Amino acid sequence: MTMTSPALQRRTLLLKAGAAAGAATVAGTLALVSRPANAQVANLNDAINKAGRQRMLSQRMGKAWLALAHKVQEPAARQVLEQSVALFERQLAELKSYAPNPTIRDTYGQLDAAWVSHKATLLGGTPALAGATAMLQADAKVLALAHQGTVQYESASGKPVGHLVNVAGRQRMLSQRMAKFYLAAQLPVDAAVAAAEIAKARTEFIAATEVLRKAPEANDRIRQELLLADGQWVFFDAALKRMQAGGVAGNTARQVSEVFVASENLLSSMDRVTGLYAALAG
Repeated sequence: MTMTSPALQRRTLLLKAGAAAGAATVAGTLALVSRPANAQVANLNDAINKAGRQRMLSQRMGKAWLALAHKVQEPAARQVLEQSVALFERQLAELKSYAPNPTIRDTYGQLDAAWVSHKATLLGGTPALAGATAMLQADAKVLALAHQGTVQYESASGKPVGHLVNVAGRQRMLSQRMAKFYLAAQLPVDAAVAAAEIAKARTEFIAATEVLRKAPEANDRIRQELLLADGQWVFFDAALKRMQAGGVAGNTARQVSEVFVASENLLSSMDRVTGLYAALAG
């Protein structure tokens, strides 16, 4: 009787997940990340999860804006942008209200001010090449403060699981950051910088996946979800690598669309992983 090795089983599941990525829809991801389970912050793990989601949203909104500038995936991109703006604002209010100390409250006060400016760049006109640099600069400020808040909430938790929620949540952000810079390079806006940022985020994403997989706190359900995320990553990474292989000029609207959709599917997987870690007892 032939036994299937764990490595072969893992490879088979990974390939199945990769194939499924091509069939998944943006609508599924919209439903997942647009309606968090809790209307208010439930505890520190939930705060870390939502604070980390703010990082992701900063990059996801930029990606959607750039897709609209490309005139690619327009209905989905517009919906992603509008729902992400609404979710960012709702969570910002929740995180400010829940802040357990003055330092965190101050960070979210700064983030509120940066967000007002960034929202104007996102919604103040028709997305186009002329406004891309200003949008990217504004989104960098929002990302930096959202990350600062996430780290502060992790510190307030002081527990190992809090760090894992942060790491898993950062994977969501990296999925959107890589896609955002891919679309920026396509306009093109600072294509060399974009390529360097994609390479940096890719290295971090791969390393963090192993941290999450090998963590003592990872249960069977988390490991299974990470396996499915591996398949999404294979599909997404293949789309990104086409830019490296063909250069900016060699890419097409179809390939831009593939990156947009693949990044949404990877986000969906990593959002589930983050939620599973956040649900663990501290």
